[in-house]
Amino acid sequence: MRFGSGHLAYCTNIHPAESWADTFSAISSHAMAVRDSVGGKGEPYAIGLRLSARASLELLEGSGLADFKRWLDEENAYVFTINGFPYGDFHGTRVKEKVFQPDWTTRERLDYTKRLFTILAEILPQGVDGSVSTLPGSHKTFHAEEAPIFAHLEELAVFLDDLAAKTGRDFHLGLEPEPLGHFENTAETLAFFERMKAVSPEPARLLRRLGINYDACHFALQYEEARTSLDALVAAGLRISKIHLSSALALDPRDREAVAALAAFDEPVYFHQVLARHADGGIQRFVDLPDALAARKSGGTEAEEWRVHFHIPLDAEPAPPLRSTRQQVRDVLAWRRDHPDACTHYEIETYTWGVLPRNLHRPVVEQIAAEYRWVMEEC
Repeated sequence: MRFGSGHLAYCTNIHPAESWADTFSAISSHAMAVRDSVGGKGEPYAIGLRLSARASLELLEGSGLADFKRWLDEENAYVFTINGFPYGDFHGTRVKEKVFQPDWTTRERLDYTKRLFTILAEILPQGVDGSVSTLPGSHKTFHAEEAPIFAHLEELAVFLDDLAAKTGRDFHLGLEPEPLGHFENTAETLAFFERMKAVSPEPARLLRRLGINYDACHFALQYEEARTSLDALVAAGLRISKIHLSSALALDPRDREAVAALAAFDEPVYFHQVLARHADGGIQRFVDLPDALAARKSGGTEAEEWRVHFHIPLDAEPAPPLRSTRQQVRDVLAWRRDHPDACTHYEIETYTWGVLPRNLHRPVVEQIAAEYRWVMEEC
């Protein structure tokens, strides 16, 4: 749906779907039910599409893309953004570090991302710019070389410039900083782009086609103020390609009841990185929640606060003594009011529906619709 001068959707990565048939089934049922629930039937309805590598190939076969475009027109719906971070299976199996594979050192990641933009170019409405979000290059534990990352991103920028010239549309890729990603916070993001520009034959093209997918959950995990971070990124000339409206889990690890309550969030599918802030402001990073719990049990960590990478529905707070970082989303929306044109792509991204504890679990359409209403009320 329209969101001021921009667009607001929820990301369909919340629905388990790897084939195009399953992806379309989720869109045509759940996404349309959400639209009807939030009263969006009378206006063009925005869809934040997630396509796996498999689904992207299948959609380009035969009349698949033309059929999808026709369905969008019939439903008065449109796609303005695609989540291209998860390449393969994203539900019901161990995802964790696999969500970073293949990374941007590989040709597979580049070719997949090109396909997503090729699809987007065919279905994007006139007058709307198109974005794809992706991983922050690689994961720190992969110890990736930056040269192939830079080369592949440069090639994508050239591809997007050509695609824009052919179609008259504006296309941009949003690299998404994430805890323990190749770059994960504001300082590392700025440094990464400076290194990339230094070896680029045309830095202006890079800044035109490559930007940041700012995930409110991820930056809250870094204990960074939204306004300070966003202002710094914009001041450096970086494009805010898309903003994910998402919330993390937070607690005081000195509270035994709070730590005990974490058991309900310790599940085997996704990475739940933990960033622990100490009294002196220092931040200790744990690759996953079990690592943080083991360190605490052995007395190897002392901190005032833990923030856990577990997306919490925007409209719901976990039961005390746990809490969320929802204020970060409020701060992002406040920044948006002051900078209405700085970013036009917004996406609700609580993909953890399938692994939420029972006390937070609702029918998926009900949850997504409630998150939409919360965002609109906060605006």
